[in-house]
Amino acid sequence: MSTLWYVLILVLIAAAVGYVAWNYIRIRKMPEGTHEMVEMAGIIRSGANTFMITEYRTIIIVVALLALVFSLFVEKTSGITFLVGALMSSCACVLGMRSATYANVRTANKARESLSIGETVKVALCGGSISGLSVQAFGLFGLTMILLIFGNVKHDVTGGGIITSLQGVNPTIMRISTYSLGCSLVAMFNRVAGGNYTKAADISADILAKVRNDLPEDDSRVPNVIADFIGDNVNDIAGNCSDLLESFVATVSASLMIAVILFQSYEKSFAGDAGLLEKVFGGTISYPLMMAGAGLLSCLLGLFYAAKKKMSDNPSRELNLATWISAGLTIVLGLGCTAVAFAGTDAAILKETYHWVAGWISPWICAVLGICSGVAIGSITEYYTSTDYKPTRKLAEMAPEGEAFVITKGDAIGSRSALLPVLVIGIALFVSGKLAGTYGVALAALGMLAFVGTTVSIDAFGPIADNAGGLAESCHLDANVRVITDKLDAVGNTTAAVGKGFAIGSAAFATVSLIVSYVGNYSAEMNLNIASFVVVAGAIIGGALVEYFSAMLTDNTIESAKLMADEGDKQLTPEVLAGKKTPDYNRMIKLAAQQALKKMLFPSVLAMIIPVIGGFVFGVEFVGGLLIGATIVAIPRALFMGNSGGAFDNAKKYIESGALKGYGKGTAAHKAAVTGDTVGDTRKDVVGVALDIFIKTMSTVANTLVSVFRNITLIH
Repeated sequence: MSTLWYVLILVLIAAAVGYVAWNYIRIRKMPEGTHEMVEMAGIIRSGANTFMITEYRTIIIVVALLALVFSLFVEKTSGITFLVGALMSSCACVLGMRSATYANVRTANKARESLSIGETVKVALCGGSISGLSVQAFGLFGLTMILLIFGNVKHDVTGGGIITSLQGVNPTIMRISTYSLGCSLVAMFNRVAGGNYTKAADISADILAKVRNDLPEDDSRVPNVIADFIGDNVNDIAGNCSDLLESFVATVSASLMIAVILFQSYEKSFAGDAGLLEKVFGGTISYPLMMAGAGLLSCLLGLFYAAKKKMSDNPSRELNLATWISAGLTIVLGLGCTAVAFAGTDAAILKETYHWVAGWISPWICAVLGICSGVAIGSITEYYTSTDYKPTRKLAEMAPEGEAFVITKGDAIGSRSALLPVLVIGIALFVSGKLAGTYGVALAALGMLAFVGTTVSIDAFGPIADNAGGLAESCHLDANVRVITDKLDAVGNTTAAVGKGFAIGSAAFATVSLIVSYVGNYSAEMNLNIASFVVVAGAIIGGALVEYFSAMLTDNTIESAKLMADEGDKQLTPEVLAGKKTPDYNRMIKLAAQQALKKMLFPSVLAMIIPVIGGFVFGVEFVGGLLIGATIVAIPRALFMGNSGGAFDNAKKYIESGALKGYGKGTAAHKAAVTGDTVGDTRKDVVGVALDIFIKTMSTVANTLVSVFRNITLIH
């Protein structure tokens, strides 16, 4: 890849960062509102910052130790790239979280001042765009700088660590995989700790307010409410930013690694001009970065257009428009990138050697398949979780029959909702593989994530709107303000559910790409035999580990929620309930943080330990089976968790809006829906969102250490 393309990509990144900075300054300049709003927003901001600082004390230690191990024993520069990956992920999630803690109160104040849905949407989307563009810009910046500083991706180099020298270590591949792994590790910590924090606070607040004391949602007398507001930022913003950044980086990395593997495989049997094959290799290396850059430009244009146009009172339409513009521009610009990268290459080599059925345009078709798959999965998720459609409305109609009916119906919706997204993923993988082989599969994953800046921006809109609604309630704003924020919150719930479906779908593509890369990194000629007892044993254990991981996260969250509910009960004295005394918010915030940080280390490290133990003890084929089994179980499980949880949440809001005649807030039907929402909280915001990182982290670790497994295995 020429230096010119690196410069162009860096210019795009600079433009994105500039737009982020401009939006950040705009948000900061907006008024926060009443004295009570300013005070409450300050508590939320301070609590979120304190939590992140405390969390990073652990993350920094773990990252530093692993970086040292990589440089000493695997490849001497890989520790540096591991640190860069962790740093880029951290920058995106911290910036996204800080901007959200400024945007939430300003969104509420804009609703108070304007009483306009369209104007309020603009503020929330402005805050969300800081998160989204930071994800894509920082993820691409780190990878581009690594390739620019250390040189282009090479297929014929070997290297080793400072102390040891392992056979078959390609330093270029190692730098890419460790960069991706640094992003994965931060994402896992943020998702596990943030999920425990936010859902323990949310569940305990719902139990205290709606079930035990018949208080309004987000009532400031309930001490757990402020911790819940903070949790929305540390999980739904910071956690989601690091999650999608890791997916984006993983797909680009997998595309580059597979390009190297394919060249090494075809080079041995190629009888023609070696220069022509090298030219094709150059195209396969350049294209993923070019496509990622095209996607970033598309996101910039799509979000800029949405922010500048006059917003209507239909938030869903406005947010969908930004997505469609970004996706459409990515498709058009992607075609141009394909022409630049491959149109001048030898057609015979592409068809006969690389087996690209449609010639040079094959990679673009695969990327378009990925883009269409992402949009389709989002639409399917919206159907099963939005109050605009039958499944969630039918779920709400079950609430008068009691909790058992709500839970059973919600489970059925979750299970049913998993089929179509899995079909979309499976068909896209099959067609892209037929069109351009394993490289096509990687590009389908990249296509889905090429406009991740917009999808994360719209996803971040949800928790910002949710916090704005909570502030409107807890700061006793006019009822008309709450009507606006409730509308945004309902839309935000759907966008968040769509974002989770998108994250799971992209994780499926990314993980398959990483598995293909893992197998090829071991040996260009190797294929996993799924009938082998070693592979099957690994697959069975991998599937079971997904269930164990899910149970561990659920247990941790519900235990923390019980402790917080009991502490909240102690604080709800007659003086507090009468409004004569303010509860001890700081005590509750501290308890939520202590529990989340206490319970984050083991689940986070588990995803890294499993492939390490499996590879050293049982070998590379066992780990391959482990990855396949975990992926097959995790994808439908994560879809079930996310969609059932989203349906539970919106069914509750459907009842609270008065849409179910005769069954409003405080009725038995409402309490049954609250129970469903409580069950769904852990599913959608703890387990579902962590499963995709679990399988990606295992696959990234396996890719990073495959050369080590090749050299050291106890049982042959």
